[in-house]
Amino acid sequence: MQKSRLFYQTRARRPVLDRAEGIYLWDINGKRYIDGSSGAMVSNIGHSNPRVLDAMRAQMDKSTFGYRLHFETQPAEDLANRVAELSPEGHEKVFFVSGGSEAVESAIKIARQYRYVTGDTKRHKLISRSPSYHGSTMGALSLTSYRPLTDPFTPLFVDMPKIPAPRCYLDRDDLSDVERGIKYAEMLRQKIIEEGPESVLAFVMEPIGGASTGALVAPDSYYRRIREICDEFDVLLIYDEVMTGVGRTGKFLACEHWDINPDIIATSKGFGAGYVPLGAMTARDELVETVLDAGAFQHGYTYAGNPIACTAGLAVIDEILERDLMGNTERMGLELTAGLKALQKQFPFIGDVRGKGLLLAFELVSDLETMEPLPKELNAHTRLVDIAYEKGLIIYSRRTRHGLEGDHFLVCPPMIITSEQVRDILTLLQQSLSEFAAEAKLPTESL
Repeated sequence: MQKSRLFYQTRARRPVLDRAEGIYLWDINGKRYIDGSSGAMVSNIGHSNPRVLDAMRAQMDKSTFGYRLHFETQPAEDLANRVAELSPEGHEKVFFVSGGSEAVESAIKIARQYRYVTGDTKRHKLISRSPSYHGSTMGALSLTSYRPLTDPFTPLFVDMPKIPAPRCYLDRDDLSDVERGIKYAEMLRQKIIEEGPESVLAFVMEPIGGASTGALVAPDSYYRRIREICDEFDVLLIYDEVMTGVGRTGKFLACEHWDINPDIIATSKGFGAGYVPLGAMTARDELVETVLDAGAFQHGYTYAGNPIACTAGLAVIDEILERDLMGNTERMGLELTAGLKALQKQFPFIGDVRGKGLLLAFELVSDLETMEPLPKELNAHTRLVDIAYEKGLIIYSRRTRHGLEGDHFLVCPPMIITSEQVRDILTLLQQSLSEFAAEAKLPTESL
């Protein structure tokens, strides 16, 4: 393999990508891979979509960059209008960014500046959940609770207060789902009181967990109670929809599943869908107008509102809406969920299957009664991924228990997937689990 001067997280190498189309990618040796995770839950409409590529080419012939302090651009205006139309009521202004970490940074900055310009300067604490992942920049990292990512850098940022994520599937109690949702939501109320309500700026949450908790969905009662608690203490509610947004869960934004209107929303990933770096932050008009009336939002990025990026983003949304890809996501999500639950019967070390739409995951355990994770020495989170990769299936994994042990796997194919392709994913996954089970000496059931 050719020597590489690039470096990312590790020294691990992968084949060189040659081309991609639909849900498939090919390396330079001609081997085909199914993109079973949409990259990092990014390629929502699949690869090499002609509509998006044609739109980008047309914009390139006109202009590739116009700095926002020098020019307005029509693609940015058109995309902002479309996003506002699809966002909750009152989210009439859109702030563009290049990625998820930037979107979250923008969300927490506008929350703070809103309080600052209204004289409520004591509010500076942002409560988030543990485990959680909100980005790799310092502000977003202070909200993150995933120890391998945060431990080396904790002296560099203010570690914000956390409450437990609603991992009800680990609970062994006699509560109903409704009661469990309320129980976890009340932990926010207790934390606000503990920290001092006058100091709490916002609560930041993923409506459906991403990489750190593996497509975690709370009981329905959780979402409404969280909104009520934030209103009670005048705490801003920020939804991190970086992974869940732009159709991934079957709705344009996951907050729609529970009819929740957050004060601020951050989104990215599927927004640019792998064609361009793109994200957005929206906020209730009151927040935006108050900040602008005070002079300026003291924040920004060089490539914010780039005309090529906004052109691509608009084409992505048009493709999702006109081809009813959110409807397809709901239908294929049900088929894929059913298939994963069938695998759970064959492989009793699958302790949980969860998610919504095509943001799905399964978690491996050593004991179904206690939900104890597999021995961490097995490194199941990497080994199963490698086995699947060799078979031509790409899935995405993380350590479930604060990044230190436990193993969950995200299965999140592009929203264009068909029933036949869902079956192909399940077949390769079944073969991969069988090989891993034999290697790790784990039990299986005959079907």
